[in-house]
Order: sequence, then structure tokens, then C-alpha cells
Amino acid sequence: MLSFLRLSSQHPTVNDELPNRIISGTVVVKPNIKELRGSSVIFEDGSVEEKIDVVIFATGYNVSFPFLDSSVITVRHNQVSLYKHVFPPALEQPTLAFVGLVQAHGPLMVVSEMQARWVTRVFAGLGKLPKTKAMLKDIQRKKDELAKRFLPSQRHTFEEDFIYYMDELAMQIGVRPSIPWLFLRDPRLALTVFLGPCTPYQYRLMGPGKWAGARNAIFTQWERVIKPLQTRMLQEKPHRSAGALLLKVTTAAVLCVMVAYYVHWQRPALLQKLVDKVGIHWQ
Repeated sequence: MLSFLRLSSQHPTVNDELPNRIISGTVVVKPNIKELRGSSVIFEDGSVEEKIDVVIFATGYNVSFPFLDSSVITVRHNQVSLYKHVFPPALEQPTLAFVGLVQAHGPLMVVSEMQARWVTRVFAGLGKLPKTKAMLKDIQRKKDELAKRFLPSQRHTFEEDFIYYMDELAMQIGVRPSIPWLFLRDPRLALTVFLGPCTPYQYRLMGPGKWAGARNAIFTQWERVIKPLQTRMLQEKPHRSAGALLLKVTTAAVLCVMVAYYVHWQRPALLQKLVDKVGIHWQ
């Protein structure tokens, strides 16, 4: 249990190339570094790598907004107080928003697109933000959840679970799909959305920005996943259907019966000779 908690206390590295590199040996997994000595690196397991050219410290980024006044937004230890990671709660009017300042465990562009949909509606007056007190309460709630789940580090200040965060933003816009409503209207679509992957198409099924092609896009999304993997298309051999085979067998049987009938009545002596050759006594 402790190992699982330690594993889930940091955000994962999503990279489909890394496993192949590890398997092929071009990337070697090593324990923590114990000491840097000249051009050598000594690891905690006692192993040593010599003649190291470069050491890269992947410490993340320092978040800062020097072009904004501190009364608008403040940053302390990479922590920024933004409602849903988007809106500063202290402004009298929602005239400033941040898009992409979040680390969701999923594709950032998809999250940013959803944030932009929300921001444009608020700017246009089609959506309203809660009161400042409510926004500050929500910001503190998220900070408390992060403190309980992740290691205390400046790397874990914008963490969000992809699906939950997308649903949060979708609720602000009014585009989160209602599974019970879908079950009543379109059970097949409801099952696909509920059991399938969380793709942006499902946030185009209803509400503002509804797209008529979203339903078909959801049903065909796996085809678009598989298509790029089919690098070599083989020509399939034509399969003989059971109906065609049955027709051929029936035609052959009818022809045999017709030939036997003709020989029996028109050439009875010939038929008797054939029967005698195979050792059958004709009655």
C-alpha cells in the first residue's frame, strides 16, 4: 500500500517511446544519484558511470508573471490562486483568464480548448462566475486535496485528473453529457460514452457548441486510432460464402441424378456394365 501511495504521489510520464527505448537498452534506468565526482556519476546502488558529458536537472519551471501587478495575481512557491486554474478571483470583472496553466493527466490541448470555450462565454457575458468568497473556497479546497495526494513539491501545484477536470469545466459551460438522459434517448450512445474513452466528442453532444457529427465521431473513434497502425495493407483473399458452396453442390447432385436417369432409361446395358465393374449387383 505504501509503495502504491508513493507511486501515485507524483504525476506520471506519458511517453509511448520511452518503453521501447528501455527495452532496446538505449535508455538505462538508474537509482538516485549519490554523488557527482568530476565527470563521473555515482549512484546509490554503488554503480558508477564514467565520462558523463551532460547532467540535466529536470526540476521543472518557476512560474512568474512579472508583467502583472501583485494585486491581480501572486505566486508563492509556484502556487497560483486561480479559480479552476483559469480566473483570478480578486478582479471586480472577469476580464483576465489563463489558458493552459494546468497539468492534467491527459492531453493539454484538449484541456486548453475546453478552458477557452469557458473563457469566451464568460467574456461574452453568456456565463457568470461565482462570488469571490465561493471561488476562494474552491481554490483552497483544491490546494488541500493536492497536499493530501501529492508530495510537497513545486512540481505538484497545478495537478488535475483529466476526466474529473474536463467534467468540471464542462459543467461550467453546460456541455457535460447526461448519461441517464442519453440512456433514455440513445442507449447505444450512452453505453459507448460511459464505457468508452473520454474524448472531446462527448462534450459536443449537447449544450453550447453542440455538433451534429459528434455521435458518429464517437462510434468511429477507435477506427481512427487503429488506422495509423495499419502500415501494411494486405489484399484479402475472397471468401467463398456458404450459400455459393451449397448452390454448387446442389447443381452437381442434380446433374448426377439426371445423367443416371438418362442412362438407366436410354442405355440400360451401359449402366449394367458400369455397375458390374464396381462389383455391385444391379436388381
